[in-house]
Amino acid sequence: MTDLAIAAYGLRKSYDDRPVLDGIDLTVPTGTVFSLLGPNGAGKTTAVKILSTLIGADAGDLRVGGHDLATDPRAVRATIGVTGQFSAVDGLITGEENMLLMADLHHLPKREGRRVAAELLARFDLSEAAKKPAAGYSGGMKRRLDLAMTLVGSPRIIFLDEPTTGLDPRSRHTMWGIIRELVTGGVTVFLTTQYLAEADELADRVAVLDNGRIAAEGSPDELKRLVPGGHVRLRFTDPAVYRSAAAALSAADRDNDALSLRVPGDGSQRALRTLLDQLDTAGIEADELTVHTPDLDDVFMALTGGHVPAPHQRQEAVR
Repeated sequence: MTDLAIAAYGLRKSYDDRPVLDGIDLTVPTGTVFSLLGPNGAGKTTAVKILSTLIGADAGDLRVGGHDLATDPRAVRATIGVTGQFSAVDGLITGEENMLLMADLHHLPKREGRRVAAELLARFDLSEAAKKPAAGYSGGMKRRLDLAMTLVGSPRIIFLDEPTTGLDPRSRHTMWGIIRELVTGGVTVFLTTQYLAEADELADRVAVLDNGRIAAEGSPDELKRLVPGGHVRLRFTDPAVYRSAAAALSAADRDNDALSLRVPGDGSQRALRTLLDQLDTAGIEADELTVHTPDLDDVFMALTGGHVPAPHQRQEAVR
């Protein structure tokens, strides 16, 4: 069984008698990306602050990197890195000086600190800007520098609290690539984000937090199957074949003008195989088969009490 980088059971936190985290359980296997989603004010940042030892919990059995947060917070801090919603970059000094400051805070010897700083600046494509004041960096450069500073202490667990908020799409995709590289290297990432496509793209598992409780948890694909609206669309060019398919698949919705059928399904491999078996048995071959599944936007809206809009559906060409 995979070791757990983070294990939280019965996590509780209240402010002025208002529960923000109401006894939630979270487990994150080592070397994976776990994403915590939820509306503004749901408690995502509070969870990050507690698990990264910045504030205390009211209750809960909490372990990070195998260390108990209540009895050994110093060991937890030696294991983790945190990149918060707001950049920790000091704009008055250069990128290199920001990195060297972090090296000093981690008590690295001067030569070692310079080596680590130079390697990370190169890794994050910041070497050319290293001698310039960070105030002149673009938003994407500041976020890359922020994450590079987090990595100075070689943490094995990283908390990323909305790390790409405000970035343009190109910078966001650059950050995604960096996060994937970290995980490939064995780092565990605990991610909160307002970009549901980001969780879909990066996360091995997703938990949806609402009103202080976990509304649902699973892989992105598992969560999408919780929401109605998934279907397979079959399109035909021969009207006779279309009519035969419609007769064989009585549960399908018909579009006679487009010669297409919409067959309800959850997008699972089993459901798709069953459909293909039905077509093969009837001797029917569709000219086009497309699987449509609800996306995480739909899941988020459904699980957090919002109105579910018409599905912004993902299409995966199968045939």
